[in-house]
Amino acid sequence: MAPLAVALRNSGILQPVIVATGQHGAPVDQALAAFDLVPDVRLDLARTTGSQPELVAQVATQLDPVLEDSAAVVVQGDTTTALVGGLVAMWRRVPVVHVEAGLRSGDLSAPFPEEANRRMLSVFADLHLAPTRRAVDALLREGLPADRVLLTGNTVVDAVIATALRAQGSTPSDPGVAEVLREVEAGRGRLVLVTAHRRESWGEPLDRVMSAVRQVVDDHPDVLAVVPTHPNPAVRDQVEAALAGHPRIRTTGPLAYPELCHVLSRSTLALTDSGGIQEEAPSFGVPTVVLREVTERVEAVESGWAVLVGTDPEEISVAAKGFLDGDFARPSGPNPFGDGRAAERGAQAIAWLVGRADRPEPFAP
Repeated sequence: MAPLAVALRNSGILQPVIVATGQHGAPVDQALAAFDLVPDVRLDLARTTGSQPELVAQVATQLDPVLEDSAAVVVQGDTTTALVGGLVAMWRRVPVVHVEAGLRSGDLSAPFPEEANRRMLSVFADLHLAPTRRAVDALLREGLPADRVLLTGNTVVDAVIATALRAQGSTPSDPGVAEVLREVEAGRGRLVLVTAHRRESWGEPLDRVMSAVRQVVDDHPDVLAVVPTHPNPAVRDQVEAALAGHPRIRTTGPLAYPELCHVLSRSTLALTDSGGIQEEAPSFGVPTVVLREVTERVEAVESGWAVLVGTDPEEISVAAKGFLDGDFARPSGPNPFGDGRAAERGAQAIAWLVGRADRPEPFAP
């Protein structure tokens, strides 16, 4: 969303108002700071149970007055706060713009609840900014008006390229990560980035993933792994317990977005259940082993940038070995998810929606 906010601000047509929903305060501020942005509005959530109903109730009631004078409301992706933001805007009859629209796994249980969130947003959004041709086709098959669906590419590609450029030459705040990057940049090792954060991966699946991470690193003496952990204390403790004591695996707290981009740009391979990293990694020539049973980023698999393996340790190890040992042909094509101009197209499309600009030309993958 940050590149889109910047593009809107630079256009001089619409003034972006950034609302932080209050779930992850410091990481949000760090991510926005990479683009010289700060939240204009902060919701004050009083979480006790951590449940989805609690989140929905608090975000809806606090967000409603914020949207009173909005010309449009822009939400991104498949989070519960995106769904609630869209719902509150729709109830107020404010136009809803859905960024990263049209991704589908076809399975309501994976990712859960994100697949349902994304599908529900498509029912009432007024403008659908789709990252890929497959996403456009999914929306059209669902009967959405063709003139309200625009192929833009994904703004995450804009974000990761700009952020990685700014992060070059900087030193990560985590000493372990800084040490790993020094080794890699000196040619004394290859870096594997590991992220596993989705709710369906918690518990036993996460144990299987961490077992595979140890095996991959053990099988490749030159490999160093960086494993940022989830803010949830139970998830963090589970990861650290599984990987404790390994001399070539560094577990960290959540990395600031510029640091994560820097690590990804220096990696040889990523093991991830993150949708964003599946889209970001091709910009740096980094293939991914996807730790999920299904993915709504099918283009990553079709283009050869990703292999979908789930959480079986043997399958993870075999896929990682294929990329690290050269058994798999490393992909060489462009990033299928964008060319770095998605935010520019999106800003013009939003201005078109409210009658202030021409409709932009679509992204041509």
